[in-house]
Amino acid sequence: MGLSSICLFTIFIRLVFPFFFFNFTIANFTASSVLPLCHDDECSALLQFKESLISGDYYPWSFDCRPTIASWKPEEGNVDCCSWDGVHCNKKTGHVIKLDLSHSCLFGSINSSSSLSKLVHLEWLNLAFNDFKSSEIPSEIINLSRLSYLNLSGTSLSGQIPSEILKLSNLVSLDLSLNDVPGGRLELQKPNFVNLVEKLSNLKTLDLDDVSIYSTIPHNIGNLSSLMFVSLRNCELQGRIPSSLGNLSKLLHLDLSLNELQGELPVSVGNLHSLKELDLSANFLLSEWPISIGNLSSLKELDLSQNRFFGELPISIGNLGSLKELDLSRNGFFGELPTSIRNLFSLEKLDLSFNKFLGEFPWSTGNFSSLKRLDLNSCGFWGKVPHSIGNFSRLQFLYIGINNFSGDLLGSIGNLRSLKAIYIAKCNFSGQITSSLRNLTQLIVFDMAQNSYRGTIELDVLLINWKNLEVLALSLNRLSVLTKATSNTTSQKIQYIGMRSCNLTKFPNFLENQHHLLVLDLSDNKIQGKAPKWLLDPNMQNLNALNLSHNLLTGLDQHPVVLPGNKGDLVTFDLSSNNLQGPLPVPPPGTINYLVSNNSLTGEIPSGICNLNILESLVLSNNNLSGLLPQCLGNFSDELSVLDLQDNFFFGTIPNTFIKESGLGVIDLSHNLFQGRIPRSLINCSKLEFLGLGNNQISDTFPSWLGTLPKLNVLILRSNIFYGVIEETRTGCGFSKLRIIDLSNNRFTGKLPAKSFLCWNAMKFVNTSELRYLQDVLFPYGQMSNIVVSTYDYSMTMNSKGRMMTYNKIPDILAGIILSNNRFDGAIPASIANLKGLQVLNLQNNNLQGHIPSCLGNLTNLESMDLSNNKFSGRIPQQLVELTFLAFFNVSDNYLTGPIPQGKQFATFDNTSFDGNSGLCGRPLSKGCESGEAPTNEDHTEGSEESLFSGASDWKIILTGYVGGLVAGLVLGFNFSTGIIRWILEKLGMQQKATRRRRRRRN
Repeated sequence: MGLSSICLFTIFIRLVFPFFFFNFTIANFTASSVLPLCHDDECSALLQFKESLISGDYYPWSFDCRPTIASWKPEEGNVDCCSWDGVHCNKKTGHVIKLDLSHSCLFGSINSSSSLSKLVHLEWLNLAFNDFKSSEIPSEIINLSRLSYLNLSGTSLSGQIPSEILKLSNLVSLDLSLNDVPGGRLELQKPNFVNLVEKLSNLKTLDLDDVSIYSTIPHNIGNLSSLMFVSLRNCELQGRIPSSLGNLSKLLHLDLSLNELQGELPVSVGNLHSLKELDLSANFLLSEWPISIGNLSSLKELDLSQNRFFGELPISIGNLGSLKELDLSRNGFFGELPTSIRNLFSLEKLDLSFNKFLGEFPWSTGNFSSLKRLDLNSCGFWGKVPHSIGNFSRLQFLYIGINNFSGDLLGSIGNLRSLKAIYIAKCNFSGQITSSLRNLTQLIVFDMAQNSYRGTIELDVLLINWKNLEVLALSLNRLSVLTKATSNTTSQKIQYIGMRSCNLTKFPNFLENQHHLLVLDLSDNKIQGKAPKWLLDPNMQNLNALNLSHNLLTGLDQHPVVLPGNKGDLVTFDLSSNNLQGPLPVPPPGTINYLVSNNSLTGEIPSGICNLNILESLVLSNNNLSGLLPQCLGNFSDELSVLDLQDNFFFGTIPNTFIKESGLGVIDLSHNLFQGRIPRSLINCSKLEFLGLGNNQISDTFPSWLGTLPKLNVLILRSNIFYGVIEETRTGCGFSKLRIIDLSNNRFTGKLPAKSFLCWNAMKFVNTSELRYLQDVLFPYGQMSNIVVSTYDYSMTMNSKGRMMTYNKIPDILAGIILSNNRFDGAIPASIANLKGLQVLNLQNNNLQGHIPSCLGNLTNLESMDLSNNKFSGRIPQQLVELTFLAFFNVSDNYLTGPIPQGKQFATFDNTSFDGNSGLCGRPLSKGCESGEAPTNEDHTEGSEESLFSGASDWKIILTGYVGGLVAGLVLGFNFSTGIIRWILEKLGMQQKATRRRRRRRN
């Protein structure tokens, strides 16, 4: 029999035996307890709908579902679909009027052939949270003209919302939200938002979250006088909020977040007396706070987060006495909070994070007795938080982290016994930890990291009382954490422990029982000896991140060297900066980031490292490792992004096994004993940003073929045996993203690469954006983006400003060309003047000839220029005086002649910058210039008191320029900058003494 044969069989029986059915109907009519059966055509339509979809075992969604339609199994003689799950019928007529199949594990297309359109008596349809495979809403929905409730949220629908939906004039509730899926998203454009508001005039609930509307909010929305719930989150809304919104006097919830709205809130928004929730978060509103907001006296929930509001909060904020939730986070509010905020007696949630508020928080004892959540995170507050918060007996969630508070918040917080979560991280709180914290018996989260609390914490005493604790963060204070030899903490299910820099000398014993741990950070302490075996025992199978760096550990009490696996992935395993000895431990196969730098590990890289097939970062630098590199390092993981093996004793050739589509962004093999050529398979590393091969024994020509790598920022080939001419491509350009190139201490010959200077585009511009460092690699824990378990930064050394400088971080403002100690000849090409972002230019110790080009004066961002030990002749160009950021200049040991330029930065250079040029004259050399060669600047009369300052205006320029250079110098190398400051002071002191001596001699 077919799927709907039972229904057809029933129809046949009724036709053949009408008398039987007549008597049967009369009998049922007289029996009041028997309800009418569902209609056969509706039964058939439901069964056809079931047949068109997959339900049950296969379901692609991540949330739970229940295969509702699996119960639709009519048997002969029992075809009452009104008894099926999710189906509701009119008790009088037997027609299907309500269908609730939300979370029913439905999967498949829904289109114009869907039999649901035959259920013409439907008044209520809910298909939410199923998967209709990017289907469009069928136009046949017009047949359901009696619908008052329609919910298609989270059903993977896409395409244009059909105009037929606007014919459903009885709709009271319309929910098409959460249909933003990879296959596309729903669109409301033809018809548009104006049409929808005009036609569906009876709406009380309108939820179009994630629907692409891409228009303004229509003015006629004010005509929907029955509206109580409006959610238009992430709808690409633009323009201003219409004043007609104020006509929606029954509105309880308004969410306009994640759009591109702008302008002021309309004054008439004050008419929304029944509004319970207002969410305008994540827009681009650019207005001041509307004073009329205080008129919303019935408002329960107000969320204006993630916009661009600015200005001070008005005093009228205190009129919102019914408010339970207030979220003003991530805006541009500033100034002190008005004292009227104390009047918000009903508050349960307060979030003022990420603003620019100032002053003390104006609360007083007891005014927030109903407050359940307080979030002032990252507001820019300063001053003390008063201790009069002890009577907030209902406070459950306190979040004021990432601010600039002062004082001792924890001193009185022990009175708030209902607290479940405390987030006060990254503030300037200080004081002693008091015993009153043990009163907080409901605590689940306690995060006071990165403050200035001091003293001793007896952690065992607190843990006895904190039975529900899951997150404990004490890191980066001035604390000493004490634990007993034995602790009974098995009742807790702690998931995160952060005790970085807590003066620990041993592993806390209570950790042995914490088998639910996900993150453990004990870095930057004084823990000695070996890490205990239980730390990596199978019982710790949930551990996802472990940071033991910057301690005094000598090894792991674990044999064999290959560590056991865990249930999940060990996201980060950081043992760097300890005293680890012996062979390299191999972490569990699920490890993603493995950092063991700055230890004393010996031996070869074990073959077991090749089992780490999801590894993203491998950092083994600054050890005593040796041997050949395993071939798998080039191809064992498509995910590997950081490979740092610098400063070891590896030898042999670099494996030529870098695979296509490699994800490598950092390769640093410098300071080893590698030989041979650069592996040509590096051309596959299209994401490579940093390549460090310096200080090896590599013998090769210049790798021009690396110029095709689209993201290469830093190329370090220093101190190898590279040789020959730098060949330049005849067509096209290469190295367009290159900012730092160091080819020093090799055997390159020929001319400087004039064409390359035209192609290195990244050096042509001065980076004026906010300072960041080249590809800081952070290792956060999972979804907790505010918890960074460990970090890795690019580092390098470079000959800059007359000495080797180490950059533990490489700022992206740095641009440098270091070609020193080679055999380049010829002139400096004029094309180098295009590189206006250049800060470091080092060409010393080559065979360069000709004049120093005057166009170098165009490199106005230059801070260090070293042209010493070459064969330059002629004069030093006067244009170089305009390099007001120049902090280091060296042209010694050349054949230069004529007067040294005077003024501005040149007043800061001493004799050593010009030594070995017998034809030079003028300050700072003792050799004076003849009258025809003397500088024309009349302010530089030797022996006069004014010569010290060379004119007030000149010195203003010098100091201003130098400060500009000094800022970058401070970023690039603190020791260098402080040395320059000291040198300037000493130099000024010496000149003043010399002036005084000359005066005494004259007298």
